[in-house]
Amino acid sequence: MKTHYDYLIIGAGPAGVQLGYFLEKNNRDYLIVDRADGAGAFFRNFPRHRLLISINKVYTGTDNWEANYRWDWNSLICDNEELLFKNYTKKYFPDASILPKYMQDFADHYQLNIKYNTTVTAVKKNEEDHFVLIDSDGNELTSKRLIVATGIFKPYIPNIPGVELCENYVDHDIDPEKYANKRVLVVGKGNSAFETADNLVETTTAIHVCSPDPVKFAWQTHYVGHLRAINNNFLDTYQLKSQNTVIDATINKIEKDGDQLAVHLSYTHASGQTAVVKYDNVIFCTGFRFDNSIYEGDCKPALMHMDKFPAQTSEWESENVQDMYFAGTLMQACDYKKTMSGFIHGFRQNVQVLANILELKYHDKSLPSDALEATPEAVTNHVIDRVNHGASMFLQPAFLCDAMVVDEETKTVQYYDNLRLEYVPDSELSKQAHYYTISLEYGHFMGNPFAIERDPDPEQAVHAAYLHPVIRRFSYGELVAEHHVHDDLESQWYKEEYVQPALAWFKEQLAPEAEAEMVMG
Repeated sequence: MKTHYDYLIIGAGPAGVQLGYFLEKNNRDYLIVDRADGAGAFFRNFPRHRLLISINKVYTGTDNWEANYRWDWNSLICDNEELLFKNYTKKYFPDASILPKYMQDFADHYQLNIKYNTTVTAVKKNEEDHFVLIDSDGNELTSKRLIVATGIFKPYIPNIPGVELCENYVDHDIDPEKYANKRVLVVGKGNSAFETADNLVETTTAIHVCSPDPVKFAWQTHYVGHLRAINNNFLDTYQLKSQNTVIDATINKIEKDGDQLAVHLSYTHASGQTAVVKYDNVIFCTGFRFDNSIYEGDCKPALMHMDKFPAQTSEWESENVQDMYFAGTLMQACDYKKTMSGFIHGFRQNVQVLANILELKYHDKSLPSDALEATPEAVTNHVIDRVNHGASMFLQPAFLCDAMVVDEETKTVQYYDNLRLEYVPDSELSKQAHYYTISLEYGHFMGNPFAIERDPDPEQAVHAAYLHPVIRRFSYGELVAEHHVHDDLESQWYKEEYVQPALAWFKEQLAPEAEAEMVMG
């Protein structure tokens, strides 16, 4: 049996399967290992109440293949229309049980090299500086490069005295009748916390949802991991005084008090006021963290964000373990609570970028690009097409981008789709005299996001509050000029009011006299 590979991937979830797809397409030597007996096994149990909050929009009004990924948050990137998630269900918020079947069908269709029922118990390096994976049966696999796509499955337990007396989201009884006529404290204010609270509304006497900070709403922050509308029905029961409460407070300790738990609280917004509140059940819904216990010696990756995630470079490589990369929800360490790397629709786009980086770095294969004429018209048309159809820049705003390099001698442009913004200054692109990044980014605003004043003047596009295209010109890593295209109600930038200012700006940037000024500068 073959035991050495160029690439080993730990985890046959959506990230491992997605990267396997690209490695297979590129004819690379790889193996994916997973402890379960099939792909996507995490979704057999999570989320606990089985409703995905990743949308599945079947009807979009466009037949553009890439654009449709903008509103399909569960499919993996592929070249087969039959393997789109909309062919498995039409539900806008699907049942989680569909994902394992989808992942398995995907892996089987592309004949991905996956070894199931393989529990990795140790990861170390050998004398050849190769990675060594040891499984629970003592078998060894080695590789030049390791991609960790295990996800975050170890519950994050805050260091609170008495926490061991409580239940946890991962294994608490989800039968509402168990909590009939009881007082329940749910710790946390993310989607798992409110999903849990909503499940108990019909049976409990009272539910309190608690954490030190106020609720953050996805429709305010544009981060899909913050509280989604599908999980916020509970808030009505609080504001309309139906015996449920949302508390901003720090839990100092939890003690047993007869058949109940006494929770000692310090309120966030009450001038230091403290209280002891009694509950029948306390359920911690405080998220998950990366488990690095199997990594030994110089293979143990450094951690960040309260040790929840591995620390990573702009290539998603471990900051301290060379040739170790991370894929999937572990990638969110790089855009923590800002964009979508914690979710399939975000990290599948990241994985596509990572696959291209691996091809460049280890196999001397250039990043995918298109050649254009260096004319304002050609460049503007291509940029406008990309901001209207590109999935990566739409799903990962201000994180993934396109880039283009102008060759002054040949009067051509090399246009690169799907890069990471932070990667560009670390890459060869930053050594060019004339290059651009193209991204979609949210603006900044205060107050009610449903009542934002908008100045339609193109000159005010820099103040656009919502998602809009941003084009930046650089020279040897230094910002030279910047152009904002105004936000649009339906995120479609074909109108002349968007195209003409962009065209005029590119005429300025590509004009010979502009280049002369750059040289003199």
